[in-house]
Parts: sequence; C-alpha cells; structure tokens
Amino acid sequence: MTHHEFRYASHPKDALNYGTEELRNNFLIERPFQDDCINLTYSMFDRFIAGGAKPVSKDLRLETLPYLKSDNFLDRREMGIINVGGKGLISVDGKVFELDKKEALYIGKGAKEVIFKAQGDPMFYINSAPAHKEFPIRKVGKENAEVIQLGDVKYANRRVLNKLIVNSIVETCQLQMGLTELLDGNVWNTMPPHTHERRMEVYFYFDIEAGQSVCHFMGQPQNTRHIFMQNNQAVISPEWSIHAGAGTVNYSFIWGMAGENLDYGDMDVVTPDKLK
Repeated sequence: MTHHEFRYASHPKDALNYGTEELRNNFLIERPFQDDCINLTYSMFDRFIAGGAKPVSKDLRLETLPYLKSDNFLDRREMGIINVGGKGLISVDGKVFELDKKEALYIGKGAKEVIFKAQGDPMFYINSAPAHKEFPIRKVGKENAEVIQLGDVKYANRRVLNKLIVNSIVETCQLQMGLTELLDGNVWNTMPPHTHERRMEVYFYFDIEAGQSVCHFMGQPQNTRHIFMQNNQAVISPEWSIHAGAGTVNYSFIWGMAGENLDYGDMDVVTPDKLK
C-alpha cells in the first residue's frame, strides 16, 4: 500500500504569517513510517519526495504516483534510501541488497521494480529527486562514507557527519544524502546555521529517546520560526530557510538535498549573534 501527499512551495513572505498549525501543515512530515505501507510526500520545492517504507508482514512494491505521470516511479527520478531500523532487504530489478541500520542505497534513473522486503525489522527512509541521466546502483556503508568530526563540547554541538550519497562517493544527478550523529551531552545541530539558495533540504530526525524532543529552527535568518519534532519525523527546509535544531537529548538526523548543484560546501553561514 502506498500513501502519498502533495505540497506546494511557500513564499517566505507568506510563511511569516503562519501560525503553529500552518507551519506544521506546510513543512512537517509527521508520519513517514506506517506498518506495511510506503508513505511519501511530494514537495514542489525542487520536486523533492521524502518518506518511508516499513514492511512488516508483507513485501512493499514501489508504485508510481499520480503527480509523476510515469509508468514507473524511477522513469525520470533517482532515489536514495537509508535504513533507520533493523537489518533489511531491498530488491531492485531482481538484484537484492542487504542494508544494516544507517547504511544507504542509491538507485539511479530507469529502475523498473523496487521491492522493500518484509524480513527483519527495517525502516527504509526515502528521498527522491528528478534525474536526467542514469547512474549505477550503489550501496554505501559507514566504511565507505566520508566522515567529518564537527563542533565542540563547549558549544554543545559535537557531532559526527557521515556523507553517504554525495558526489565524492556516488555519482548522482542532484540528490545528496548523509547522516549526522550527535555525541552524548551534545544537542545542537547545524549551529551556526546556514542557507543555500541553490538547494532545498529535508531533515529526518531519529534515535530520539522516548519522551524527548528536538526543536527544529527554520525561516529566514532575520525571521526565524520553530517546529517541535518527535522521533522519526521529517521537516522540509526551503532554499530560503535556515535549518538547525536543539534537542532535549542527543539524537541523529538524515539530511537530503537537491537543486542547482552538488557542491556540499556551497552555503551562506549565519553566525548565532545575527539571528532573530
């Protein structure tokens, strides 16, 4: 079964007038995972799709969406998948890939059949963007990742950034994905924050301890807003918005981007003392 939702893009001047519910309705992806379901949100920000597949009692076949007007989901798109649950299997045109937790799979344009297998206890987090060229399927584990140590305990933002689906490791058209893990006692992510008008981004927060939360900050640097996030929720970050967060406990999050370029370092940093 596939559930899907369509969301229009928002102008930053309009978003200034959003209250709590409007912010959440436009940007929060509240339930990307449901048992025995593929749940996808199609955003008009760079036509990015984010969601999840959680096979429990049956295999889940990736179906096309009405917004795509294509015979197969990946006829004109590429996809990145990161497993955030137990060990799981994905079949792509008959070839089976095993993913442990925090391992990634890139599937290029043109794949016809993608099946998420009901073996183990996997939770497959999905990002997809339009693609103009076919690139080969590639599995990426932490041993293949580009790992960067970031932050400082002094500022409560010590973290490990794992670049998984980036152009230094995997050829893609525009999709980039990775995951960041905050160390014990550290709660701030992406602080100082940044914007990048060449790309939009989606954050997916996970490994949040039960009963705890992450406050996600968004909006233009001079007009910030916040959304409180729970475990296994995603949030859309427009190209005009900062994206940062502070938790009541440490956590992990997946970042996925698409847009004008593949330059990870192309960002406009805003120092904390300039935020409003």
